[in-house]
Amino acid sequence: MRNTIVSWIVISPASMSCTQSSRKAGLRMLWADAKKARRIKANMLKHNIKFHQLSYREMEHLRQFRRDVIKCLFLGIISIPPFANYLVFLLMYLFPRQLLIRHFWTPKQQADFLDIYHAVRKQSHPEILTCLERTIPVISDAGLRWHLTELCSKAQRGTQPAVNDILVLRECFSDHPLGMNHLQALQLKVLSQAMLLTPHLPPFLLRSRLKNHTTVIHQLDKALAKLGIGELTSQEVKSACYLRGLNSTHIAEDRCRTWLGEWLQISCSLKAIPGAATWKGHAIHLREETRS
Repeated sequence: MRNTIVSWIVISPASMSCTQSSRKAGLRMLWADAKKARRIKANMLKHNIKFHQLSYREMEHLRQFRRDVIKCLFLGIISIPPFANYLVFLLMYLFPRQLLIRHFWTPKQQADFLDIYHAVRKQSHPEILTCLERTIPVISDAGLRWHLTELCSKAQRGTQPAVNDILVLRECFSDHPLGMNHLQALQLKVLSQAMLLTPHLPPFLLRSRLKNHTTVIHQLDKALAKLGIGELTSQEVKSACYLRGLNSTHIAEDRCRTWLGEWLQISCSLKAIPGAATWKGHAIHLREETRS
């Protein structure tokens, strides 16, 4: 089955838009990623290392490689029925973004697909603000109500909230009504869309996936803070920002580094990512950033 999947990738429409050398380069990168992931996993087993104890680059490599493997497994599953190969070819022609991994996208496709994914995220931002505004009357603490009202007002006016404007609300997102265990079905769906997770699942699965996703990001944040943003390459900085919600493909590197530093300042001030605190804060935080 592995050979069949590789053959699909090589002759797929997205790959045909590249040169023969580009296709070979994509295969080499995929194979190198697999070998590196295997070495990391072997080292984890040998030394009894947990995922959160890995270095930032090792954690990020495993996270991304798992996503690539899931796409390959999906292709393998739908190819099981007889003559399904023809269907797979058609699906790859129609949906290269969904079915092909990034190694086989052309540079233009990479930029276009990232813009498409971010457009999906941006659709959820007004709904996130609406959910926050509807929650304000439910908050018992008058001070927190005022701070959340001010935060929503700044976002609506296009004013950039300061880091402290978000951190002061950490208690609001740790328990009722905005803690992860207290979010309603609609809120879970909106946050899932904002994080590029499928919103078309039962609430208990949405909650579980959101918890896992935010936990991984928080672990990456702590590892990145230990490494230092200055140690990242330009591409690593842009990838890190994009994962956390900023469409970094059209923003200068220095601005991306500044934004990522502010993100880490918030994330590392928390013992964990309670509820949707960090994401909701930054969904507001990045609205003005993406406009400019």
